[in-house]
Amino acid sequence: MYGVARRPPESERFGLAGQIRRASVSLTNNLAEGHGRFHFLDQIRFTLTSRGSLEELIDDINVCEDQGYLATEEIASLKDSAWRIHRLRAGYLRYLRERKQGASLALHETDSSAELLDDENEVPFAAPPL
Repeated sequence: MYGVARRPPESERFGLAGQIRRASVSLTNNLAEGHGRFHFLDQIRFTLTSRGSLEELIDDINVCEDQGYLATEEIASLKDSAWRIHRLRAGYLRYLRERKQGASLALHETDSSAELLDDENEVPFAAPPL
């Protein structure tokens, strides 16, 4: 998207071009930050925020189209890519929500020194014979 941001005229350098750069970085930064969080709700929140950045980019592409800053074929290709990213992001969000529903939100650690017990006899498993 940085290449696209260089295309509008100089008069758009700090307007549309800057917005394209900020929205594209915000999109990937929010996905990365959410991925780095341990809590499902944080991951979901950052993924939802990334959607807003993607929608801003699509709107910026529409402005480029309206103003004739990019060729029609390039606009079509950028919109196709944007909608593909939209579907991927929606799938990732669905995955996060399904994971959240199926898991406890608490973190659990097992003590490695704990003995495994045989459920029937409530005794530690015997070591295998040598």
